[in-house]
Amino acid sequence: MWKLPDPMLAASVSDPALPDGWAAEVKWDGWRALLSWDSGRLVLLSRRGTDLAPSFPELRSGAVQLPDATALDGELVVWESGRLAFERLQGRLQRRGAGAALLAEQWPAHFVTGAHAGS
Repeated sequence: MWKLPDPMLAASVSDPALPDGWAAEVKWDGWRALLSWDSGRLVLLSRRGTDLAPSFPELRSGAVQLPDATALDGELVVWESGRLAFERLQGRLQRRGAGAALLAEQWPAHFVTGAHAGS
């Protein structure tokens, strides 16, 4: 059975200069997550394996545009007044159904990805 890979985590470095052939990723102020879309099924997991999909129903509308068998490593973020609002993510895990839908309307979450380091 196919399984999502472990998420990549940020690591500090002593020298911000990147070696030739490497890329860097922005450190977003959000929650690291894995997203999978396959055969009409959205899987959204925290880096510890918690099912986040019921808490973020707004992400389904974007996921339906992905090809089947897509897996993404990224970050859940919420924007408010032109800035990232980490505090708007707090409390989302306890919301399901109508409560989650209400928060999704007030402060929708976005799934962002970036380039991964590699040679």
